[in-house]
Amino acid sequence: MNVKPKKHLGQHFLKDETICQRISDAINPEARYTRVLEVGPGTGALTKFLLKRTDFETSVVELDNESVTYLNVHFPELKNRIFSRDFLHTDLKEMMGTEPFAVAGNFPYNISSQILFKVLDYKDQVPEVVGMFQKEVAERIAEGPGTRDYGVISVFLQAWYDITYLFTVDEHVFNPPPKVKSGVIRLVRNNVKSLGCNEQSFKKVVKMAFSQRRKTLRNALKPYAEARKSFFENNTTFLNRRAETLSVQEFVWLTQHLEV
Repeated sequence: MNVKPKKHLGQHFLKDETICQRISDAINPEARYTRVLEVGPGTGALTKFLLKRTDFETSVVELDNESVTYLNVHFPELKNRIFSRDFLHTDLKEMMGTEPFAVAGNFPYNISSQILFKVLDYKDQVPEVVGMFQKEVAERIAEGPGTRDYGVISVFLQAWYDITYLFTVDEHVFNPPPKVKSGVIRLVRNNVKSLGCNEQSFKKVVKMAFSQRRKTLRNALKPYAEARKSFFENNTTFLNRRAETLSVQEFVWLTQHLEV
């Protein structure tokens, strides 16, 4: 049976086995977890290589019913480990239990950022992510401070994960070919147990700082000015900077001083 890629699901099926092998190989063979969840396997191009790994057990989650039928026929070894559901609206503890697991995939590009925000909700259970994204999204996630690509998603993810841009993938290795190049990145959970500030406040401060990224922090964070008048008066140089120049640690420090 043939499975047609569906535009509304953001499907671009990977057909280059060398790329699939490289993604599979990028998953740490010395990690302490023993399970990997592939998100959006489609027709199993990457799945085939994940299943060859004997150091972990592979499960897959797929929203497309046609793909699920294909996987059940062609990968009987995945019996009881093919989850036909929407990853973004799934309780991962209910699906995967409470033990650690890694996340991998040639992620549907229309929800790739949302997949990582979902991972953040389970950051203490997901020690590693290896995945394919649109190149500009992959670069934005991995980029450090001081560049135009560094933004909200960079800060949120780098607060909890060490991120490495692994390699770029050309358009022609997909069916259908996307209009942009792709990038594969790896996220490895760092040793941070607590940011040292309220996480919701941290997210609010980061979003507000980047909401007007061409403005200085003083202007972007104006809603805090009255309540934190002394801080604004005593940190002129710092507040004359722009959000894209701040490290994660500086955002934590900023949040600590703006929390009410």
